[in-house]
Amino acid sequence: MTQTQPVETMPTPRTAPPTVPAAGQPYEYRRAPLVEPDWTRFPGWRHVTRDQWESAQWQRVNCVKNIKQLRAVLGDTVDETFYADLEADQKALATMSMLVPPQMLNTMAPHQPMSTEALLADPIRRYMIPVASDRRTDWPSHPYASRDSLHEHDMWVAEGLTHRYPTKVLAELLSTCPQYCGHCTRMDLVGNSTPAVDKLKLTLKPVDRYDAHITYLKAHPGVRDVVVSGGDVANVPWRNLESYLMRLLEIETIRDIRLATKALMGLPQHWLQPDVVEGLERVARTAARRGVNLAIHTHVNHAQSLTPLVAKAAQTALDVGVRDVRNQGVLMRGVNATNADLLDLCFALQGEAGILPYYFYMCDMIPNAEHWRVPVWHAQQLQHDIMGYLPGYATPRIVCDVPFVGKRWVHMLTDYDRERGISYWTKNYRTSIESADLEALNKRYAYYDPIDTLPEAGQAWWLAHKDD
Repeated sequence: MTQTQPVETMPTPRTAPPTVPAAGQPYEYRRAPLVEPDWTRFPGWRHVTRDQWESAQWQRVNCVKNIKQLRAVLGDTVDETFYADLEADQKALATMSMLVPPQMLNTMAPHQPMSTEALLADPIRRYMIPVASDRRTDWPSHPYASRDSLHEHDMWVAEGLTHRYPTKVLAELLSTCPQYCGHCTRMDLVGNSTPAVDKLKLTLKPVDRYDAHITYLKAHPGVRDVVVSGGDVANVPWRNLESYLMRLLEIETIRDIRLATKALMGLPQHWLQPDVVEGLERVARTAARRGVNLAIHTHVNHAQSLTPLVAKAAQTALDVGVRDVRNQGVLMRGVNATNADLLDLCFALQGEAGILPYYFYMCDMIPNAEHWRVPVWHAQQLQHDIMGYLPGYATPRIVCDVPFVGKRWVHMLTDYDRERGISYWTKNYRTSIESADLEALNKRYAYYDPIDTLPEAGQAWWLAHKDD
C-alpha cells in the first residue's frame, strides 16, 4: 500500500486589518492613591493642628451636631438657602439627628472650593447631611415602609439580641454611634428622637443586657456566629467591649465574631488609640488561640471617604491579629448607584485601604428614604456591570435584605412584576418568630421597588391603591 505524503501548504498571506479606533472599556481603571483632604480649608478649622486632628477626643468633641455648629465650620462658604433647606428637613423629615465627625465632613467636596453647589452635589453629604430638597415630594415613603423594616426588634430573644438566621445572631450593645447616617436601617432605635421619629429605648442596664445575651447564647449551641453591633461598637467603652468579647470567646460553640463599626471610616482615630489597639490585640490573640474567626465590618459608601487615616486604622487591626476587615456598603441613588462609583470604591477599598469589598445592601424600606432606594432591576444591572474588573475574592455581592427573609443576592428572586415593582422571594429557614409556622418555607415574600422608578401604568396602580 502506498502511503499518501502530506501536502505542504503555504500559509495564506494575512491582510492587515483596517485601522479602527479602539472602542475602549465601559470602565477604565486608574489607580488613585489615598489622600487626607486639607481640613484647614474650612474657616472653622483653619488653626487645627495635625495632633488635634488625629486625636479621637478632639474629633468627638468637635462633631457637628446642629446647624449652628455647621455654620461655625463652614463660615460663609455656603449660603443661607442651604441652611434653610437643612432646617426644613430637620424639622419635618429627618429620621436621624445630625452627628458628623470632622473626619467625615472633611471628605465632602474634598478637592474643590467649598460652595453651596459643591456641598449639595456631594455624595457623602447626600446621606450624612440630607436636606429637604433631596427627598421626594410625590412618594417620600413607600406605602409599605416601616420604622423597623427588617423586623429586628420583633425577633429579639433578649433585649438587643436579634435571632433571625438559624446559626447567627445580631447583638445590639447600645443605641448610639459616633456618626448618624440619614439612611440608617435601625432608625427606630439608634440615635436621638427627631420630630419625625420618637425612638425606642433600651431599658436594661448594659451589664444586664450583656448578661442576657451570654445566657441565651450558652443555652443555644446552634448559634455559631455573632455580629456585635449597635449603634456602633466604637461607642462602647473599650473595657466593656473587651469584657463582652472575651465572654463570647469562652462559649465553645461560637466560631465567628464580627465587630460592626462605621467608625473605622468615620472616626478612624478611635481605632488608632493605644488602649484600643492593645485591647484589640488581646482579643484577636485569644480568638486565634481558640480557633475563632474575628473580623471587623465597616460601612463605606463612596471612595471619597477613604483616606490614609482610614487605611492606617484598617492595617493596624490586621497587624494585631484581626483576621479580616470587610466593607458592607449601602446602594443609594445620588451616592454610589453607578458602576463607576462602585468600582472606584471597591478598588480604593481593596487596593489602597486593605478593606475587602463584601456586600452592598439595597437601601432598606424605611420612612422618607425613597430618594435613596433603587429598584431591583437596577441592582441586578450593577452586579452585572461590576463583574470581571475586580479580583473574584474582592467582587462584592449586591444583596436585597427582604423582610422576614434576610439577605438574598439580587438575582435570587422567584418572580418579578416590573410594572408594579413587586419582586417575590423565598427562603430556606425559619426565623425565631416562625418556629410554629409550618408554611414559612412555602410562602413567597414581597419586596417593593421605589414607585417613582416604575412605568406610568405602575405608578398609576400604586396611586389608585395607596390607601388600601
